[in-house]
Amino acid sequence: MADRQDRRSRNKLEPKGPALPMEAFDTSLVTEAHRLTVDLVRPRPWVYWLDLALTAAAVYGGLAATVLAPGPLGVAGAVLFVLALYRGVSFIHELTHLRPSDVPGFRTAWHAVIGVPFLLPSLLYEGVHNLHHSKQRYGTPADPEYAPLAHRSALHIAAFVLVALLAPLGAFLRAAVLTPLSWLSPRLRRGLVAAASSMTINPAFRRDDHDRAKAKSWIVPETACWLWSWGLVALALISPLGAAFVIAGFAGLALTALVNQLRTLVAHAWTNAGEPMTFLAQFQDSINVPPPALLPALWAPVGLRYHALHHLLPRVPYHSLGEAHRRLMAALPAEAGYGAVSHAGLWSAVAALLRRVRALAGTRYSATPT
Repeated sequence: MADRQDRRSRNKLEPKGPALPMEAFDTSLVTEAHRLTVDLVRPRPWVYWLDLALTAAAVYGGLAATVLAPGPLGVAGAVLFVLALYRGVSFIHELTHLRPSDVPGFRTAWHAVIGVPFLLPSLLYEGVHNLHHSKQRYGTPADPEYAPLAHRSALHIAAFVLVALLAPLGAFLRAAVLTPLSWLSPRLRRGLVAAASSMTINPAFRRDDHDRAKAKSWIVPETACWLWSWGLVALALISPLGAAFVIAGFAGLALTALVNQLRTLVAHAWTNAGEPMTFLAQFQDSINVPPPALLPALWAPVGLRYHALHHLLPRVPYHSLGEAHRRLMAALPAEAGYGAVSHAGLWSAVAALLRRVRALAGTRYSATPT
């Protein structure tokens, strides 16, 4: 019985027929990857629910320890809070790829425990991130999540990372000030949707899906964030303890944004100068940080360590990316190039980016948004 199961497993992983020549993988890599992982596409709801429950418990337990526990316990609570919050916020990426029927109720629950309390509704990512996966937009000025960082200076890259510390301020101003004012001014509303309703990397990107902002799925969490932001102000003014919780929450969110910006820095090679790219080139411009490295599970949680694989197979849920990676590494010939997008860790990938910056010194990025 065991022998038959082993044979079935090997047959599932091994490519059918002779190995394809290298040039053929330009067009067959996607087909082969889909064939090897066809059974991994279906999300497992219990994984999402259990993960969210444990993450939320760690977020609020860590926040409470940060404010209330003395000395080392408070420090440990702060570390737990930031790491758990980062994991919780990272689920916003999964939400953009989940169909409503995949995990019913999950989007609402996520908003209740993460999105609204930390003023990061999924509307900031949904309708935007999918454009990054467009074969026609990727790496061009129309891509909301791409910037030619490899063509910039090291100082520019440092500024790119550090500006993330201002994310909580931006989230608060959007929720507490701009949202209610936009309901009084159609012109401001249009500007808010276009220029201040996206979690993006490309500063020139503007949303044009204004009808989406009229939908219940947008209005409800946006209104909840507005009310909650004013509640946070009241809590901070009424109680010193409440103020401590608010300050700790915003500080944790700032650190979370900083870690995410570092992770973003090594998500791609960032070498494209604005021209459309083939799908294979898009894949090769993306990066995996797979095992045996352990720390990426903390700074690139919820499957984000498999960023190149995600671009290859965007419908595979986060909990199956590890298995998908193992299958592709085992079954695809070396000439397929799948393993070439992997890095050993964060600093390895950062060092590679800085080498690209030095190699591309003097080149310019002059494309304009379309």
